[in-house]
Amino acid sequence: MSVFAFLLVLAAAFCHATWNFYVKRLNGGAELAWLFAVVSSILYLPIAIFIFIVDKPVFGLLEFGFVFGSAIIHLGYFLLLQAGYRSGDLSLVYPTARATGPLLSVTLAVLFLGEFISLQIACGAVIIIIGVVSLTGGFSKRPSNFRTSLLFGIGSGTFIGCYTVWDAHAVSTIMISPLILEITGLVCRAAVLTPVGLRRMQIVKTFWKEQKRAVLIVSTISPLAYVLVLYAMTFTPVVYVAPLRESSVLLTVLMGSILLGEGDLKRRLGWAVVIVSGVILLATG
Repeated sequence: MSVFAFLLVLAAAFCHATWNFYVKRLNGGAELAWLFAVVSSILYLPIAIFIFIVDKPVFGLLEFGFVFGSAIIHLGYFLLLQAGYRSGDLSLVYPTARATGPLLSVTLAVLFLGEFISLQIACGAVIIIIGVVSLTGGFSKRPSNFRTSLLFGIGSGTFIGCYTVWDAHAVSTIMISPLILEITGLVCRAAVLTPVGLRRMQIVKTFWKEQKRAVLIVSTISPLAYVLVLYAMTFTPVVYVAPLRESSVLLTVLMGSILLGEGDLKRRLGWAVVIVSGVILLATG
């Protein structure tokens, strides 16, 4: 894995952890997700239009099909994850999704993209996944909705695996601009969530009035985080990128423990060392 690709994915992980930190503090619902999507679309759409004007990319049925397919897969992931958080246990849905996603991404990349995975890369990926699951609480607790949480987590992780490989092929083989691919998903998400946003407009206005800075930060760096990952995948195999992305979970959990006072720092630091060891294996593979 090149140093540049490694730094790109780590920068993406930092952006991902940062916007999740702000979202946690805002503590909103679907109406906040709609606000983020709308503001992000407004911020990034002019850049996407500029790319179209300057680069004049060729967009035929194949390109439109991949852009539309990406938007649908991302939307399915978002809606299923939201449903999982409503019906299941967050501490089970989240780690299951984050573990299933990169595991499936790597598998699909080997099967359908013809990528090669060495023993070192495989070990690094497995170590990161185990570390992420353990860091976020693992599966030790078994609430009454354990099976439901597990199914939603696996389903969400399946979407992660699918959109990772789909998007990797779109930007590396079909040569679709990473930014255009991401903007399409944002516009689609904003459109689907518009009824919710309009119905809860008073809450939306309150968020914008009282937390405008946080909303702008999330709306700016959330798309940026995935665009950086997409750009890395234009010249780096998915078997490297997908597991390394999970370092964002490490940063998010540590931010929660240190900055939000959620505690349990000693145990989390222990699993942080495990994840870092997996990252080192992956980066030097």
